[in-house]
Amino acid sequence: MNDHDHASTTNGQRLAIAFGLTSTVLVAELIGAVVTGSLALLIDATHMLTDAAGLLLALLTARISDRPATAKRTWGLKRAEVLAATAQAAVLLGVGIYVFVEGIQRLFAPPEIASTELLVFGVIGLTANVASLLVLSAGRKANFNMRAAFLEVLNDALGSVAVIVAAIVIATTGWYQADAVVAMLIGVLIVPRTLGLLRETVEVLLESVPPGTDLEDVRQHLLDTPHVIEVHDLHITQIATGLPVLTAHVVIEDDCFRDGHAPEITEQLQRCAAEHFDIPIAHSTFQLEPASGADSHGELHRLAPPISQRTTPTVES
Repeated sequence: MNDHDHASTTNGQRLAIAFGLTSTVLVAELIGAVVTGSLALLIDATHMLTDAAGLLLALLTARISDRPATAKRTWGLKRAEVLAATAQAAVLLGVGIYVFVEGIQRLFAPPEIASTELLVFGVIGLTANVASLLVLSAGRKANFNMRAAFLEVLNDALGSVAVIVAAIVIATTGWYQADAVVAMLIGVLIVPRTLGLLRETVEVLLESVPPGTDLEDVRQHLLDTPHVIEVHDLHITQIATGLPVLTAHVVIEDDCFRDGHAPEITEQLQRCAAEHFDIPIAHSTFQLEPASGADSHGELHRLAPPISQRTTPTVES
């Protein structure tokens, strides 16, 4: 088993443990919401429900995203982790909006809350959430999938803290609106992180340039390669976490086609993409074009057939 397979297996185990803990707390909080009548606990339980579903989705995604490429899916199912994270973020955003709507209504008509029971269930939830965070923390930066799972459990932990605070306030002051205020506070914690994750995953789906990659900087370094005259139709996109892809048309001197120097230029361009930048671009495709077939705008007249070379080296992580 190589390092990548080991990391994938480890992340899957982490997700499985977190899913088990989250599902247990979900059942406990649903019972607690019925017993106490607390909106904060009900919203936290609803949040836990989406998180349990999200963790299950993340667990399944971790299992399928490493499946090998096929003739039908040439990148395999690597983009499944982006789709899963997008779905989780969309659901969490909906929960956050519901919190504010229901919370405002309860500010004006607060129900009676059983504060002692609310405190007990809040502590149970916080304990399990902290355990899940400890399990997921080491792999939280591995990919979008793991990051989404970690953020969901972190939001759960913050929600449990808010539930405990609400229970203490109600027990000491009798101010039942604290339950609604805390519920909306949970919503405040959910929405910004969710919007950030949603924005990043949508950028991947829209095939935007990966964060931290300067397209013009890449173009200039390709132009600095000997015998390269022009670089156009340059595209850098991201298939999944840590998997950027580059394609470009490169105009080179005519003599390179006559003396057989073109393949060497292709190799130089590939090394430039794979080694120079902070985010290595291991998958690159360059179409070499003769200068005699291009006008002043870099557009080919197709007087000579282009030479295309492609590389998709195996990347060990």
